[in-house]
Amino acid sequence: MVEKSTLWIDEALAQLETRQLRRSLRERQLAQGAVICLDGCELLNFGSNDYLDLAHRAGGDAVEAAMRAAGWGAGASPLVAGRGTEHAALECELADFEGTEAALLFSSGYAANVGAITALAGRGDVIFSDAKNHASIIDGCRLSGADVRVYRHGDMDHLSRLLEDSQARRRLIVTDGLFSMDGDFAPLPEITRLADRHEAMLLVDEAHATGVFGVQGRGISEALGVEDRVDVHVGTLSKALGSVGGFVAGRRALIDWLANRARSYVFSTAPPAAAAAAGRAALRIVRQQPERRSQLLQTAATVRQALVDQGWTIGNSQSQIIPLFIGDPGATAQAAATLHARGLFVPGIRPPSVPEGESLLRISLSYAHDDAMIGRLLDELQGIADGTLT
Repeated sequence: MVEKSTLWIDEALAQLETRQLRRSLRERQLAQGAVICLDGCELLNFGSNDYLDLAHRAGGDAVEAAMRAAGWGAGASPLVAGRGTEHAALECELADFEGTEAALLFSSGYAANVGAITALAGRGDVIFSDAKNHASIIDGCRLSGADVRVYRHGDMDHLSRLLEDSQARRRLIVTDGLFSMDGDFAPLPEITRLADRHEAMLLVDEAHATGVFGVQGRGISEALGVEDRVDVHVGTLSKALGSVGGFVAGRRALIDWLANRARSYVFSTAPPAAAAAAGRAALRIVRQQPERRSQLLQTAATVRQALVDQGWTIGNSQSQIIPLFIGDPGATAQAAATLHARGLFVPGIRPPSVPEGESLLRISLSYAHDDAMIGRLLDELQGIADGTLT
C-alpha cells in the first residue's frame, strides 16, 4: 500500500517526464572501454571519464596482492582502524606526484570537495565560487555555513569586485581547474593574483585534469604555471586514473587539519586497500607513459576543429571534454537517442546538471579511441548537423 505522504513523488516524476528531464538507470554489462554494452546494446563509448584508458588496465597484480593481504572492505574509518599500508603509501605517492608536503585520501572526489570546503570555511567567512563549479563544490559551499558569493563563469572583474566588497574573517576562492561540462579552463593566473592581493585561500579541483594536463600530468594549475600558488589541490582517482576515491594535497598542516575536521573523511569508512593499490598503479602509468595524455590532447584538438567546421557550437572547450550546445532538453535527448540507435553512446546532459537553456551533448574522448572510432563519431555528428539523421 502506497503511503499518501509519498504520492507527491509520482507527480514530481511525471513533471520531469513532461519537461524531458527524467533520467533512467542503465545497466552496463562490459568493462569501461572504447566499446561498452549498455542495456544489452554494444556502443562506441564517448560518455566515460576514463580519459587515459586505465579503468580496466590499472592495478592487475598489485590489486590481487592487496586483496590477498587486506581483503576487500577496510572495516572502519581511517582515524579508527581503516587506514592501511596501501592507503598510506598512496598518500605518500600522491604528495610526491603533486609536489606537496602531504596528501589525504577520501572515499570519493565529492567527499574530498565537501570535506575540504567545510573544514576551511564557516560562519563569519566568505567563499567565492565560479558559477559553473561542480555540484560537489556547490554542496560544500552550502554546507559550510559561510557566506557564499557566486561569480560569473570565468569573470575576473566580477570576482575582483566581490573580493573588494568583502570584509570577512577568512576568504576562500574555489574553482574547478577544468570545467566538467564546458571543457574550458579556469583563468588561474588571474585568480591567483586576486587571491594574493586579497589574502584569500585558493582551492582548485583538478578532477578532470589530473593525469591529462601539465608536463607531469598534475592538472591545469601545472599547465598554466601557477601550482605553487594554489593552497588546496583537490583531485580524483576515478577519472583519468581509473580507480576510485578522491584526494587533497597541500601543506602538512592543511592535511593534518583536514584529517581532524573534514567530516566526510572522519565519518566515512576508508576505501578498499585494493582500490588504493589500483590508484598507485595508475600513478606509475601516468608518470611512465606521458604519450597517453599527449596523444589524447592531439586527438581532442583535431576533433574540436572538425566539429567547429561542421557548424557545432562547442563554446570555449580546450580539452578532451567537448560540449555540443543544443539548448532545448528535448532536442538534446533526441540527438543522444539518434546516436544511440547508430551505435554511439554520447550522453545528453540536461538541467540540473547544466543551467536552463544550456542542454548539450557531452563528448568525452579517451586514449582508447582510434582513428576509425573518431571518424565514425564525426560522420554521425555531421549527419545530425546536416539534418539527414533525426
